[in-house]
Amino acid sequence: MADSLYHGASELEDRTIRQVVALAMDAPAAANSGHSGTAMALAPLATMLFSRVLAHDPRDPAWPDRDRFVLSVGHASILQYAIAHSFGYDVSVEDLRNFRQAHSRTPGHPEVGVTPTVEVTTGPLGQGFANGVGLAIAERILRSDYGDDLVSHRTFVIAGDGCLEEGVSHEAASLAGRLGLSNLVVFYDDNHITIDGERELASIDDAALRFRSYGWHVVEAGECANDLDALETATREALSDPRPSLVIVRSHIGFPSPVMMDRREAHGTPFTKAQISEVKALLGVPDEPFVTSPDIPNLQRERLAPRAEQWRERLARAGERGERFLAQWSSFGALRDEVETPFFEGGQVATRKAMQAAMDAFAPHTPGLTAGSADLTDNTGVLLKHSRPQGAEDPGGRQIHYGIREFGMGAALVGQTLHGGLRAAGSTFFVFSDYLRSSLRMASLSHAGALFVLTHDSVGVGEDGPTHQPVEHLAALRAIPGLHVHRPSDANETVRMVESYLRAERPEATALVLSRQDMPVLTGEDAEASRRGAGRGGYALRDPEGAEVSLVATGSEVGVVLEAADRLAEAGVSARVVALPCWTCFERQEASYRQDVLRRDLPSVSLEAGATLGWHRYVDDALGIDQFGLSAPGPYVFQHFGITAARVVEFVLERRGA
Repeated sequence: MADSLYHGASELEDRTIRQVVALAMDAPAAANSGHSGTAMALAPLATMLFSRVLAHDPRDPAWPDRDRFVLSVGHASILQYAIAHSFGYDVSVEDLRNFRQAHSRTPGHPEVGVTPTVEVTTGPLGQGFANGVGLAIAERILRSDYGDDLVSHRTFVIAGDGCLEEGVSHEAASLAGRLGLSNLVVFYDDNHITIDGERELASIDDAALRFRSYGWHVVEAGECANDLDALETATREALSDPRPSLVIVRSHIGFPSPVMMDRREAHGTPFTKAQISEVKALLGVPDEPFVTSPDIPNLQRERLAPRAEQWRERLARAGERGERFLAQWSSFGALRDEVETPFFEGGQVATRKAMQAAMDAFAPHTPGLTAGSADLTDNTGVLLKHSRPQGAEDPGGRQIHYGIREFGMGAALVGQTLHGGLRAAGSTFFVFSDYLRSSLRMASLSHAGALFVLTHDSVGVGEDGPTHQPVEHLAALRAIPGLHVHRPSDANETVRMVESYLRAERPEATALVLSRQDMPVLTGEDAEASRRGAGRGGYALRDPEGAEVSLVATGSEVGVVLEAADRLAEAGVSARVVALPCWTCFERQEASYRQDVLRRDLPSVSLEAGATLGWHRYVDDALGIDQFGLSAPGPYVFQHFGITAARVVEFVLERRGA
């Protein structure tokens, strides 16, 4: 039986597959944690891709024009690690032995920057699928800009039932079909098994019909999971079509185990020693853990063409065009030109309108910028007036109409940013950041410097009511480690924050939270304090000598506490005013600076039109909204919930007299 398991495989491919299958059992068994069955069933497909189709080069894993491989079924991570080892990448047997162990290079789900061949951090099912759409968008734009001698690669994604059942894949697939992403191929591992049991317990979807309705090319490859020639034929057919392609492969989880194949237990339960021994006998490999053939990585590496070297020769021949490409690649397409920065002089301006002013000024000079929205472009300030809509009709277009698809948009932004050469901005109303949360979390986790523009940031939305009034959302986003949540104090601060993001050599995952309603533009010394301190995440707007209380706020409430400070001064109480536009940035400052800004030796109170959760790390008392909002005109809602200067004054005087 060992001679007939994998059809059409060369001798080296056959040995590689058997090694990968054995490692797919050994590593989870050693960790007593992991997913063997899916990795075992997909070993022939992955081997075929890395052996016959993918443009990759283990001698230079990060060269820009490599094909991108995304394992959206991230729970099967041992497949990617075993493949990387077997094809000569820097993944050692010791790394495989440390699978799922602390600080190893082989974590439980693939993490970009940790292991070679991992392009995006896949974890929540479906995210990798949608990341792949973003990768394909990025490739298309750069190819349009620089030519297919410098940029001409494909994105290959392996997805499973979990990915296709998660809503994010529906949104991303629909977007990819509309855009006509011909450089995207998704393999659907159709194994009919989920954790609970047979897929049909919960889903009878017709995947082929569904994807055809999205505008995809569908290849129904059938029972060919162990036939490398048939898998290659299906892949070549997919690549020949001008649409994104779904290749449906009927596989058998746990193959070739006589006991575990086609059983739900094969999904997430490590095989027993007896079960492993039985499979290894069928494979014809030694019945010992982590036995590998040292010659396989060398042989695989040697037979692969030096793709990276060939690309660098083309890059050199491209001359100035190649130099421009490298400059954009290394800087994520940063803003480099000297540009006149928009400036607002007094009055009242909504920060979402300042966002559009920033786009108008900076976007034409930021070669890597893409921008779009979830059907809210005119509302959120991300219209690129110098560009056209992205699509097959205009592959270089940087204005992306994501449609009403926040889930898909967020993951596509992460994919674009991790691709290299671009920095991607996407926008929606702040209350819909609930739909973006997984992507926001993965952006921060994977250091993907996407910009999430979130407008209509408070109960100032007004008549739309509590369903559209974000109350708990600031607290929720601030809880994501490393995510920069900026709520600027005025229009000019907004412009500077956008410029800072666009100029950053390596942008960080950022949520820019902006107002729908007009709010005061800081002037005089207040404006100067903002200019000096906003980039540090927190600063003292006013710090009079002999101050008796600190008033702390963010966003539109900064203007409210400034008014409160003036009223308190009339009542004989001297008040400091502090703005904290970005808590993450503020926490990165030295302790002495933070202490000088907060002055915790004084009584302090914060005001924010949202939940008070988290504020007590900075102030003694927090005024906010710890309940859902109200359908009424915005000014009335602010008054109703006490987000007013009068309420701040009343509170301070009450505390002072207590």
